[in-house]
Amino acid sequence: MSFRPLPLLAAFALSACAASPIQNTTITKAANPNADAQLAQLFADYWEANLRHNPVTATFIGDPRYNDRLPNTLTAAWRAQDLAFEREWLARVNAVSTQGLSEQSLLSLDIFKREREQGIEGYEHPGHLIPINQFYNLAGLMAQLGSGTSAQPFRTTKNYDDWLLRAGKLPGVLDQAILNMREGMRQGVVQPRVLMEKVLPQLDALISDDPTQTLFYRPIANFPDAVEAADRERLTTAYTALIRDELMPAYRRLRGFIAEIYLPASRDTVGLDGVPGGEAWYAYLAKLRTTTDKRPAEIHQIGLDEVARIHTEMRRVIKELGFKGDLQAFFKFLDTDPQFEFESEEALLAAYNGLRDKVEAGADKLFALKPKADFEIRPVEPFRAKSAAGGSYQRPSQDGSRPGVFYVNTYDLPSRKIWDMEDLFLHEAIPGHHFHLALQQELTDLPAFRRFGGTTAYTEGWALYAESLGKDLGVYTDPYSYFGYLQNELWRAIRLVVDTGLHSKGWSRKKTIDYMLANSAISETQAVAEAERYMAIPGQALAYKMGELKIKALRAQAEAALGERFDIRAFHTEILRDGSVPLDVLETKVQRWIQRQD
Repeated sequence: MSFRPLPLLAAFALSACAASPIQNTTITKAANPNADAQLAQLFADYWEANLRHNPVTATFIGDPRYNDRLPNTLTAAWRAQDLAFEREWLARVNAVSTQGLSEQSLLSLDIFKREREQGIEGYEHPGHLIPINQFYNLAGLMAQLGSGTSAQPFRTTKNYDDWLLRAGKLPGVLDQAILNMREGMRQGVVQPRVLMEKVLPQLDALISDDPTQTLFYRPIANFPDAVEAADRERLTTAYTALIRDELMPAYRRLRGFIAEIYLPASRDTVGLDGVPGGEAWYAYLAKLRTTTDKRPAEIHQIGLDEVARIHTEMRRVIKELGFKGDLQAFFKFLDTDPQFEFESEEALLAAYNGLRDKVEAGADKLFALKPKADFEIRPVEPFRAKSAAGGSYQRPSQDGSRPGVFYVNTYDLPSRKIWDMEDLFLHEAIPGHHFHLALQQELTDLPAFRRFGGTTAYTEGWALYAESLGKDLGVYTDPYSYFGYLQNELWRAIRLVVDTGLHSKGWSRKKTIDYMLANSAISETQAVAEAERYMAIPGQALAYKMGELKIKALRAQAEAALGERFDIRAFHTEILRDGSVPLDVLETKVQRWIQRQD
């Protein structure tokens, strides 16, 4: 994918905002309700235009109006149109006077400008020339949509006809990806070979000579009662022809191009600094993902310092357990002892569902503000499990018809540890991504671009901060599970080291994996998948720890300033009530909240 998140992937890769100061913005009480209303209308007009411009984004948030559309976002024409779109809306919002705007409107105005500026700046880098890797695979994403288990609905005859029209445009998008990769070869902007080798089995899992054996046929195999018999016959014929005559040939063309032409031209280097202009590109991505102006070298050192601090706490736990051996020996023990393995996929899923009840029971102590939407726990689909992360979250639809989904990876079951379960649940589900993302959609007083957008540093920083709340929520009662939390906090610190190492210090894939294995309890399977994830999406891994450190610092500041008057529920409400914001904006609004407590 492009490192500027493509609209097709907006539901998986939340847009992030470039950092810019807000100190020059004067925060005032609302003096002119009409000014707020006019700005709100501008934001509403933008959102409607944005959904028409990015119809798959509309699908993922549960707006069905454009479910039949699939723009070819990889073409030069669409990219020019998109750049003009960003510039137009930046010009329109720059013409807005701040006189009389409320505090919340000024906040929205600042964030909106940042997002447009970030979108424009992203076009300085050629992400469209590397549209496919093993982590963000457009062909795989569209197969998920077409399977009937993702955001594309298959409940009515119109739903089925919508997908026929949308999927009919997919071959053109995949062929454009090939053209873009050819141009990338000419310019020297290509993916690392090791990543593209992982794409081939993903494509193989989606290709079949028998249309009925593909993911795209599943909606036909599972017609709802609302689709009548005559329509079923028509749709079965149409879907079979589409899969056999258009989709499978397009997937085979993509697969053949990657295997025969692109792989030999791919690069042996693995960092973004291995492509022309990569150093500036990565600096931009670091700023984008962290919403700070910290350079990669500074972030690298923060990571090293955090690794050392967490190792010290880990050694304390090891001593408490009476384990005879050093940190490395304990890591090996956690990774290899069968007592930490699940007996089956069913046992793993049952354990997560049981944990859900326990965490929900303790959440009231810490949270006054919680989402109304529900979520489900599902295993990652087999075709993408080998390269997927250990867990992930997909937000619910805005209308409540589709719950959120906490995906748990059950591939290589022995590598999915019992001690890793509690902190992963807190991160992806409650009170992590589900609390934030589902709640953000329900904040209907916010403009839609804020309800459905956000910054990676806040989103992932909140989820990592949520892991630190385990003892207050009644988990981490077992020392091994608490060590699992430390291991995952350590893992996010390690990400600062290895992501910057890969993309700005010339680290090899082997050096990256060796560093992870030497400094954590991660299995080799996980280390390989994670290292290759960082190669695929440079800078994204920096967001977690940088965001968490900011939220923890703000909590410490509030506790010191308020003393006995500090209310953890009120603090969490303040962090969550405005949705995802850049870290400097978060700092400013928490400081104002502290002042209001006096």
